[in-house]
Amino acid sequence: MPRIKRGVTTRQKHKRLLDQAKGYRGRRKNTIRIARQAVEKAGQYAYRDRKAKKRSFRALWIQRINAAVRAEGLTYSQFMHGVKLAGIELDRKVMADLAMHEEAAFKAIIVQAKDALPA
Repeated sequence: MPRIKRGVTTRQKHKRLLDQAKGYRGRRKNTIRIARQAVEKAGQYAYRDRKAKKRSFRALWIQRINAAVRAEGLTYSQFMHGVKLAGIELDRKVMADLAMHEEAAFKAIIVQAKDALPA
């Protein structure tokens, strides 16, 4: 039985790895062992930061809603409680966009939330 020569598959694996490391500095872009570590670490950062991105956007939406609501004399928590009681099913992303770009529509939501709050 002839021996199997593995040069082709090894080169393909190395090429794929080095393509992923394109743009890195120093030996991280052209040395297989170091590039493998760099690409693996980059994947870990990407995974972690996809989760962090969701958190940071939610925090941004809350800040925008809070700023718009405080101008009308409510706190964020009071407003959200009023929204729940009024049965308004808009998420924070949409409400933050309304607060930024369509103030009249957002003020109408604030009025509904105020009316739903217990006196």
